[in-house]
Amino acid sequence: MPKLLLVEDEKSIAEGLAITLEAEGFQVAWVKDGLDAVPAWERVRPDLVVLDLMLPGMSGTEICRTIRARSDVPIIMLTAREAEVDRVVGLELGADDYVTKPFSTRELVARIKAVLRRAPLQDVADDEAPVEAAGVRVDRVRHEVRVDGELVDLPPKEFELLAYLVEHAGRVLTRGQLIDEIWGSDYVGDTKTLDVHIRRLRTRVEKEPEAPSRIQTVRGVGYRFADS
Repeated sequence: MPKLLLVEDEKSIAEGLAITLEAEGFQVAWVKDGLDAVPAWERVRPDLVVLDLMLPGMSGTEICRTIRARSDVPIIMLTAREAEVDRVVGLELGADDYVTKPFSTRELVARIKAVLRRAPLQDVADDEAPVEAAGVRVDRVRHEVRVDGELVDLPPKEFELLAYLVEHAGRVLTRGQLIDEIWGSDYVGDTKTLDVHIRRLRTRVEKEPEAPSRIQTVRGVGYRFADS
């Protein structure tokens, strides 16, 4: 799950963004004071920073300059200023993109995804490296799925479910295992939720969803993702 650091002093904006980004499958850490930004970056080590320009304690330009001197982490700057000079200064400091308030949350999410797709992968642990089976490639770091080379957008739960299936390709996974892993051991409900998500996934990754070859049903047990 990609990690984002959101540095924004306006609570209403930050809370709305955090909710939307988490629904899109991101893990969000939020700080509202400029002085807390660099320590938070050091602690969280995010995949991307969304950084407001006007902040109490320390300006966004100073934060950007400090982080950029030590890391190539992608940075998207937010500002209420529309002057061209502000945009140029932000980009010259090393910001990867620049969004002016008021902005569309959907547009910002699209910009974040685009920047993450362009960003080089750094320090990727073995358990975060992309996995592939039967023509389906899942990249947890970029939150990206490709089916036969084509990019496919998935909601967060479907992404997590597919990632787990592909990571365990060739193994039979019980319904209980999948529910515990994706919904948590304290999930209250029946297995129909899982079956609904499987049906939706098949429409996205199978050539013939009614005769699936990738996500296979093991009667009375659960599901198996084809390993070839």
